[in-house]
Amino acid sequence: MDPLEQLDQLGPLLANVVGNITPAQLDNETPCAQFTVRDVLEHMVGGATAFAAAFRGQPASPVAPTGDVLDEFGPALTNLATAMHEPGALDRTVQAQFGAVPGETFARFVVLDGLVHGWDLATATSQPYEPPEALVADVAAFASAALDPLRDGDTFAAAVRAPKGSTPIEQLASLTGRATAGDQQ
Repeated sequence: MDPLEQLDQLGPLLANVVGNITPAQLDNETPCAQFTVRDVLEHMVGGATAFAAAFRGQPASPVAPTGDVLDEFGPALTNLATAMHEPGALDRTVQAQFGAVPGETFARFVVLDGLVHGWDLATATSQPYEPPEALVADVAAFASAALDPLRDGDTFAAAVRAPKGSTPIEQLASLTGRATAGDQQ
């Protein structure tokens, strides 16, 4: 599946999860180490803003927070999706924090990040999160090959073992270094 198809499947999943987050949940801890729900949302809004510019071949402008990350999320992610779908966007080289990356490859990182952070947010706010298994399988195959050379304990943590009975999304989360509940009983 190409990264734009992946992105198109991911968008509604994220919109649903974020649309069901209440302001009272913004300080909830997430499985993403040392990040609250607000922190994950701010990270995603900031990344979406910077990456939209990169996919357009423009310098990233600083994000001017409005103070309501729940309101900022939808427009930022829509702008990113629009930028990624523009002709030639995936042919660009994107400057990531871990180096220059071909646009199509970086688009796959964007989907990986969004898919796993969607799980972080859903888990932290006690929401169901059931992305299509084919999407998770494609993203996991990419992550398995791409993350190992980038694991530094900061940007990408070491993989952890997924508990027996883990769902595909929990297995992917474990691959990115998150502890999952699985069926540990």
